Amino acid sequence: MPRLQLALCALSLLLSLSHGGDGRSRSCGDVRQAYAAKGFSLASVPHQEISGEHLRVCSQGYTCCTSEMEDRLSQQSKLDFESLVEETSNTLRTTFVSRHQKFDEFFLELLENSQKSLHDMFARTYGKLYMQNSEVFQDLFMELRRYYTGGNVNLEEMLNDFWSRLLERMFQLLNSQYHFTDDYLECISKYTDQLKPFGDVPRKLKAQVTRAFIAARTFVQGLMVGREVAIRVAKVNVSPGCSRALTKMLYCPYCGGTPDVKPCANYCQNVMKGCLANQADLDPEWNQFIDAMLLVAERLEGPFNIESVMEPIDVKISEAIMTMQDNTMQVSAKVFQGCGHPKPAGMGRSARGISDVFNTRFRPYSPEERPTTAAGTSLDRLRIVWKTMQHSVTDIKEKLKQSKKFWSTLPDSICTTGGATSSDDEHCWNSHTKGRYFPEVVKDGLTNQLNNPEVEVDITRPDTLIRQQIMALRVMTNKLRNAYNGNDIYFQDSSDEGSGSGSGSGCTEGCTTEFDFVTTEVPVVGADRSDGRPVTGSAPHWSPATPWAAAVAALAVLVVQQQWR
Repeated sequence: MPRLQLALCALSLLLSLSHGGDGRSRSCGDVRQAYAAKGFSLASVPHQEISGEHLRVCSQGYTCCTSEMEDRLSQQSKLDFESLVEETSNTLRTTFVSRHQKFDEFFLELLENSQKSLHDMFARTYGKLYMQNSEVFQDLFMELRRYYTGGNVNLEEMLNDFWSRLLERMFQLLNSQYHFTDDYLECISKYTDQLKPFGDVPRKLKAQVTRAFIAARTFVQGLMVGREVAIRVAKVNVSPGCSRALTKMLYCPYCGGTPDVKPCANYCQNVMKGCLANQADLDPEWNQFIDAMLLVAERLEGPFNIESVMEPIDVKISEAIMTMQDNTMQVSAKVFQGCGHPKPAGMGRSARGISDVFNTRFRPYSPEERPTTAAGTSLDRLRIVWKTMQHSVTDIKEKLKQSKKFWSTLPDSICTTGGATSSDDEHCWNSHTKGRYFPEVVKDGLTNQLNNPEVEVDITRPDTLIRQQIMALRVMTNKLRNAYNGNDIYFQDSSDEGSGSGSGSGCTEGCTTEFDFVTTEVPVVGADRSDGRPVTGSAPHWSPATPWAAAVAALAVLVVQQQWR
């Protein structure tokens, strides 16, 4: 018996020394408190340390963790990581969401005001004649709106059609003593380019409007794509290797009885670089996308001044009408020569002269004559909205610059935000115990994770979602670069169902092909609005959702003139 007692005492002493020399198991009080603070039940938490052979991630020495605790902490580490990525990228997402919405709203308001300005001016100047033919102008704004909101519209063809229709209507009004068949009217439209009845206005207007709208639509598309990429990429896919590494970094200190010890900075970097390797691979394409956005922003920011705003599209079209009125005799003679002499109108129609048809020649409004709205005159409102939009573009540019290299710096941002890591390099959690972390920090990207000491990463299997977003950015960057040079890229619409997102100005005519193959499922343009219906019909529509197309036509038209030459 004495020998047995002696052996037991020796074993007890050995266990005591190996466990800290205090002769008893250490308390798990701090762990219980920290664990409860996470919202977990304390039913499975030991009061004293126990043997850890059951643990699969943390050290199997003496521990304050049961298997149930380790599983719960593993799930919590995944949630914590997802939350960290969400919070750290929140500013980026907010930038694209809010700036896209504001820019879209400003441009839509510009279009609304421009359309109303034309309506007010023409109704006042031409009276019943305009009202009887107002659908020609309404259709112009509707098509500009449809282009901006993602419709498959060829701007040049649409503008050519507008001038042809206007020529047909005016030719009949100026020659009301004759009867014109549909075939005759079609013949008239063929002489539009040759006769130049509206002077040089159509050519200049077409150049200005197309340049401005290409830049505006593509820019707002870019904001939409940037928004969707940021939202999707922030939804991280946590691999088993990443989950294990996160648990080891964030919660194995709990199992070791030191829940207050934070990870070493470089240790955190390696874990995050491994878990966010695919996101870092997005960075090169993201940076090129941002550079292209900044280029197009320069086109929108440009030297737009008050003089150009004071000569919007309504003034230009009215100038064209006056030009044709002044040259009606020559134009009519050439048409009669080319298309034949029309038959006189029936007895029911009176032969009216030009002065009877256009009994009020266009003249600029004096201040007291301008049609007023609740916000002042239409032109005053246009100027205010345009200035606001200019400030918006400047603000967007600054935010875009700040977003460069976002994805490659995301690991560092997470590790340095909110005291996530210890500031003491000598007394921090190094994946095993409290002490210094010696391994070097690996480089960014998937291929560099082969030698990551903390995270097991399969570099042969890139994340599919990330690759899709890389392709979406590549397509958008190409469109932006073309827009900067004044070129549009037309894509065949893939469906007539729209985006299904409820966005008022996105994919009203079906989402474009380039985003189908990357499954972005996002409307190409337009801020999210409650009314997701496509614009149809030719009746006047003065709601706030009326696109800014013509506004930009009005403002862009005379505005972009200097910049795009």
